Amino acid sequence: MRLCRCQIDGEPHFALIEGEELALLAEPPFSRIVRSGRRVSFEAARLLAPVEPSKIVCVGLNYRAHAAELRMALPEHPLLFLKPPSALLAPGADILLPKESAEVHYEAELAVVIGRRCRRVSPEQAHACVLGFTCINDVTARDLQRAEVQFTRAKGFDTFAPLGPWIQTGLDPSSLAVGARVNGTVRQAGSTADMVFGAFELVSFVSQGMTLLPGDVLATGTPPGVGPLVAGDEVEIEVEGIGVLRNRVRNEERSSTGE
Repeated sequence: MRLCRCQIDGEPHFALIEGEELALLAEPPFSRIVRSGRRVSFEAARLLAPVEPSKIVCVGLNYRAHAAELRMALPEHPLLFLKPPSALLAPGADILLPKESAEVHYEAELAVVIGRRCRRVSPEQAHACVLGFTCINDVTARDLQRAEVQFTRAKGFDTFAPLGPWIQTGLDPSSLAVGARVNGTVRQAGSTADMVFGAFELVSFVSQGMTLLPGDVLATGTPPGVGPLVAGDEVEIEVEGIGVLRNRVRNEERSSTGE
């Protein structure tokens, strides 16, 4: 099943993607799937980020090849950090390069979308807490990340969490191709089989310290090959079995009022 969140006539809706049509839902899909009976063509809708999370939990150094690329030891436990919900970006929207950074990087990742409240669950129990999976680009101001102890500013700028294009349910996340292209050129090509900690293991680990709520997002780490973005680039994040998340890149523009 493929779920999306879209805008039609200025209003947001959850929907099932069925061929070239969208079957709109009467309520969010976390507890059950209830169709409204209304159908629209895919072209009549604008895709939004597939959920509005209360938090975006991210994992660092979770691919063996990426750790080797950085000449860093594998972590004994998942390394967690957060992106604010204000960093969320819809498919097709522009990633904004902030004036505070001269080195902004892409990071292709598999994202887990939480479907039900979970607290202190085991990896086996985590399966029932997951709604599905999508793509995320963990955009990072790399120069700020190197300069500061905490990752919050480097990871948290507005537009630094492109998410989508939709949620794929019923997917086995253990061995999926994950990659990134910039202007059509392959920059990352990895597999979730290279993860240090698997998707359900991560959900379990995170749930020991914080309650995960329906719609929350867990970004599972990136394979090797991260690199810079510049204004005018088009970056594509692709995860096998899900699809392609596309965003263009431009410099952030500021008015004299700071807006």
